[in-house]
Amino acid sequence: MPADIISGKELAQTIRTDLAAEVAALKAEHDIVPGLATVLVGEDPASVSYVTAKRRACEQVGVRSLHHELSADTTEAQLLKLIDKLNNDPAVNGILVQLPLPDHIDENAVIYAINPDKDVDGFHPVNVGRLLIGEARFPPCTPAGIQEMIVRSETPTEGAEVVVIGRSNIVGKPIAVMMLQKAPGANATVTLCHTRTKDTAAHTRRADILIVAAGVPNAVTADMVKPGATVIDVGVNRIGTTDSGKAKLAGDVDFDAVKEVAGKITPVPGGVGPMTITMLMKNAVAAAKLTLS
Repeated sequence: MPADIISGKELAQTIRTDLAAEVAALKAEHDIVPGLATVLVGEDPASVSYVTAKRRACEQVGVRSLHHELSADTTEAQLLKLIDKLNNDPAVNGILVQLPLPDHIDENAVIYAINPDKDVDGFHPVNVGRLLIGEARFPPCTPAGIQEMIVRSETPTEGAEVVVIGRSNIVGKPIAVMMLQKAPGANATVTLCHTRTKDTAAHTRRADILIVAAGVPNAVTADMVKPGATVIDVGVNRIGTTDSGKAKLAGDVDFDAVKEVAGKITPVPGGVGPMTITMLMKNAVAAAKLTLS
């Protein structure tokens, strides 16, 4: 029997509806409208697309979008000056600098310059530390979306075997930490696989929950999946174009084959992607609420 599809698009819409009500209440009760500043350096097509989608989500939930477009030759000093200005602007609750940045700009220097209380991406070392000790203020958006999908699909996590493929700072490491926390939607036993793991399939075959962020199209095949497992595919790989000229996308999981083995699975597109942007909106609202304390 084919796996149940976990639709990130549908879940995201449900959460955004709830967030819109939350934003309306903030406005009515405290005269606060969350403000999210997005910063785009250069004209990378994927980055432009991502920022456009984030700004559209802001409009949908009622978050004020404050967008800054900078040329590709913007210096690191100029970008840091803008971040300092945004750090000190009370109308800005959250700051998101779209990555990747041009090669001449040190991404870490930019991330470290953002006020941790406005770091809605959750990349600043202070927020990474909070995540590690179980006191996350702004969980990274993609891992937060993954955990929401697992919980809302009613996948048991207590004592579950979770295997994560990929050890990036953006997805692999944080979701591993989040799933092992002593907390609802977690309490799992976690294995983190990566490019130096010996016999990755031996680990994935025992996973009750398999989270794949390998960055390689169709890296996980049906024979690597435990029957009935919940499979979360984080990958978005461009593998060509359609007849109409649109990008043809594939996940890190061989969806057509694995859906015949798994119990639940996320699609690509329409899976983790919409949830990532929705969790950004959730963090922006949380950042605005910090001003109440």
